[in-house]
Amino acid sequence: MRAQAGMSAVLFPKVVLFDLDGTLLDSAPDMLATVNHMRAARGHGPMALEALRPHVSKGSRAMSAAAFPELGGEVSPDMIREFLEVYAQMLGRHSVLFEGVPALLDAIEAAGSRWGIVTNKPEYLARQVLPGLGWEERCAILIGGDTLPQRKPHPLPLLHAAAGLGVEVGDCAYIGDDQRDIDAARAAGMPSVVALWGYRLPGDDPQAWGADALVEAVHDLLEPALWGALR
Repeated sequence: MRAQAGMSAVLFPKVVLFDLDGTLLDSAPDMLATVNHMRAARGHGPMALEALRPHVSKGSRAMSAAAFPELGGEVSPDMIREFLEVYAQMLGRHSVLFEGVPALLDAIEAAGSRWGIVTNKPEYLARQVLPGLGWEERCAILIGGDTLPQRKPHPLPLLHAAAGLGVEVGDCAYIGDDQRDIDAARAAGMPSVVALWGYRLPGDDPQAWGADALVEAVHDLLEPALWGALR
């Protein structure tokens, strides 16, 4: 298998940290089911996946605003609570791993490295994702958007992850699909990679985010040259 035959422990940092939605998990279909449930409750027709998908990495507020443009971006706390309550019911029903993720995680573990998740999704929801994927014992650390006093783009979640795993920040790398991911990694002094397969708004320019690398597909993370350049 390519992931095992072509990789060795030295090619990965000690810890590879990932964003969740839009990086490991294509959760947009679950999010679509959520907003369409909310829209139906208000007498609106369904929203198209293509219209919601770019907003997924921006969080529940941004998705709610996209689903109800008549609000002009003024999303109430009650609507956010409703979104999270409905999403908890939809969690895992339609989402899938991006192609290549299982092989990548296998390769990281085979190389003797560890991997974890740092997401802005509320921790209780992120933890509910793990059992269905068989990740409860494999994920070395999980930090959600409400785990700490600060969330991305603040560097604290990444600094906390490194400290919690007993490694130096420079011995980690962070992979995400949103500018907040890269901003957090840069502020933490952690090498960063943009996942270009994720969710982006039309005006987003990943080239301008200042990441150490940009990759088009998950399998590109199995290239030895990438990790050599990040060391």
